[in-house]
Amino acid sequence: MAVVEKSQPILVVGDAMLDRYWDGSVDRISPEAPVPVLRVTRRYDRAGGAANVALNLAALGAQVTLLTLAGRDEAGDALERILSEAGVRLERVADPAYPTIQKIRCVARQHQMLRADFESEPLPGMLETLAKRYVALLNRHDLVVLSDYAKGALSRCEYLIDAARKESRPVLVDPKGLDWARYAGATLVKPNLGEFKAVAGPWADDAAFQRQAVALRKRLGWTYLLVTQGEAGMTMFNGRGMVHEPARVREVFDVSGAGDTVLATLAWRMAQGDDAFEAMRWANRAAGIVVGKFGTSTVSREELLAAMREAGPAPAPTPLPKRAGTARERNESCVS
Repeated sequence: MAVVEKSQPILVVGDAMLDRYWDGSVDRISPEAPVPVLRVTRRYDRAGGAANVALNLAALGAQVTLLTLAGRDEAGDALERILSEAGVRLERVADPAYPTIQKIRCVARQHQMLRADFESEPLPGMLETLAKRYVALLNRHDLVVLSDYAKGALSRCEYLIDAARKESRPVLVDPKGLDWARYAGATLVKPNLGEFKAVAGPWADDAAFQRQAVALRKRLGWTYLLVTQGEAGMTMFNGRGMVHEPARVREVFDVSGAGDTVLATLAWRMAQGDDAFEAMRWANRAAGIVVGKFGTSTVSREELLAAMREAGPAPAPTPLPKRAGTARERNESCVS
C-alpha cells in the first residue's frame, strides 16, 4: 500500500506521565506480612498518557510537539529523554514544587502485581501558563490532539478547543470524567464503551445505543463521535451516517495504552488528509497490533502498513434514519 506522506505537524496536549516498571520474579512470601516478595532484576521506563500518544504519532512518522505539565525533577528529565530519542519535542510547563506524574508497576513474569501512583493537582498559575504556551504553538501546527487522563492538565480545555476552532485546526479528544460539555465543539471525540455509557446512560439494544450516540454528538457539536468497544470493535458516527469496524486482533496480551494508539493513528491519518471513517480503519488495525505487546507500546509505520495491506475494502457508511419510531426502523438501524 503506497502512502504519500505530508509534512503536517501535530500538537498533543494533555496529561503526560512516566511509567516505571520493576520487573523480576517471586519465589517467597514475606516474613513481615502475607505478601509476595518481588526480587527485582530489571527496571525500565516508558512514556505514558499524553506522552504515549506523542510517541505513537512519532512512530508513525508524524512531526509531534507535546505540551504538558511536568516537574523539574528526575522523572521529568527521564520522560524528556524518552521523547527526545523518539523525535518528539517536549514543551514542559513546570514548577519547582510540582512533581512529574509517575506510575510504578511491579511485574513478575509479565504479570502486574502492584501499581503505585505519584501525582498531584496542578499548582496555581500552571494552567494559565499552559494556555499561553498553547496559543503560541497553535499556529505552527495543523492538528490538535487532547489526551485527557483526568490529572488536571485539561481541566479547562474549553479555551483550547475554542482557540483551535478560530484557527480552523481540527481537534481530536480522548475524554475522561462525566463533564463532556468541556469538549463541546471538538472535531472528533473518542470514548471507550464504559466512558460513553457513564455519560449517555445504559441502553437496551444496539438501536438505542445508536440513538444515544447520535443525540450526544449533535448536542455537543462534534463532527464525529467514535466509540471503541474492545473485542466488539469500534463505531463512528457523524451527521450523515455511521460505520462499524469489527476488532482485528490476533491475540490480546496487554490492553495498556491501546486507546493512545487509536487516538494517535486517527490523528496521523486525518493530518494526512483521510476522512475520519478511513482513519478509523487504520486505527482499528493499529489497536489490533498494540494489544499483542506488553505494557504501553507503539505501532511502527511499517507494522501498520503491512496490516493494512491485509485489510479488506472499506465499508460504506450506513445512513442514519431520520427517525426511529417503529420497531422495524429500530431493528434495521442496529449496529452491526
